[in-house]
Amino acid sequence: MEGNNGFGRLDNASTSEGKPPHPRSPSYGLQCPNSDGVLKPCKKSLVRHPSLQVKSKALDVAVGNGHSLENLGAEFIPIIRSGAWADIGIRTSMEDVYLCVDDFMHDYGIKNFADGRSAFYGVFDGHGGRHAADFACNHLPRFIVEDEDFPGEIERVIASAFLQTDTAFAEACSLDSALASGATALVALVLGRMLVVANAGDCRAVLCRRGKAIEMSRDHKPTCNRERRRIEASGGSVYDGYLNGQLNVARALGDWHMEGMKGADGGPLSAEPELMTADLTEEDEFLIIGCDGLWDVFRSQNAVDFARRKLQEHNDPGMCSKDLVDEALKRKSGDNLTVIVVSFQSNPPPNLILPRARVRRSFSAEGLRELQSFLDSLGN
Repeated sequence: MEGNNGFGRLDNASTSEGKPPHPRSPSYGLQCPNSDGVLKPCKKSLVRHPSLQVKSKALDVAVGNGHSLENLGAEFIPIIRSGAWADIGIRTSMEDVYLCVDDFMHDYGIKNFADGRSAFYGVFDGHGGRHAADFACNHLPRFIVEDEDFPGEIERVIASAFLQTDTAFAEACSLDSALASGATALVALVLGRMLVVANAGDCRAVLCRRGKAIEMSRDHKPTCNRERRRIEASGGSVYDGYLNGQLNVARALGDWHMEGMKGADGGPLSAEPELMTADLTEEDEFLIIGCDGLWDVFRSQNAVDFARRKLQEHNDPGMCSKDLVDEALKRKSGDNLTVIVVSFQSNPPPNLILPRARVRRSFSAEGLRELQSFLDSLGN
């Protein structure tokens, strides 16, 4: 398996490709606050909240011919390569954190997993500071692997890990108010040929299937009809596009310090992730994971077309991540930028052979796909 296992976090630098502490070392384990407010390693046994006993629902992902991704390519085993790039952009501080682990089971000490490759990727986009993003990056993967039902009940386990991370961070903030902050979070797991994406917030994951963009997450904005209904049912409101007039996301980890957002009985700001699953096939070429700073200036199909051209040039996921970040900066993105590209093939994406049109047209193939993507988004 190729690619760099990496952990990224920036202060006032422009890029980062650093490696993390080894996940199995004591310093990298779960940390919980003690009575003095100091973070100490936690015991490995986890107490599951009663609300997490019900298995979460995964969303169906449909492709153009109407078939579900889950039933295709039963013999395909992905060859996983990944790379990441981050840039502080025009901001004065960097609040994004990312994690790339190309051999998840091995690096986190899971034995007897015989279902092929495993990998974990995460982007955590902080706001009001990066403490919540750091906390989630360090703790959420551990909550996943230390659940007794992992990897069997993977969807419920991931949903549980998000909520347990949120609760643990609330406990940390109660002992140290300086940690007060929030973060959107998107993680992607590859287990054999199964891809699972869990999202809470406005980071996004997009799968490239033979040149077509398949969105594996949905942006949780307060203005979305489904999110607005949930917010209002929880006693919140949407004012000028912002949740309770304060946040421009409807789901996030942290933000316990913000009045009216979260409480023991829930609240309008949810940490529960939305999950999508897919069985990878030989037509699946790569996955793009990015914070909202990327998607502010790229549509999903546009990003796939751009990344595909770059991978055809150099076939390097790390360079492709940097190419996307650099292009987003040229397009005047106003936020921190973090991008992960995960390739599922050893070879670069092939050239697509399109049927010859019967009539003369002025749109390119990429332009037509982008127009179709825009029209599809109007129906969501």
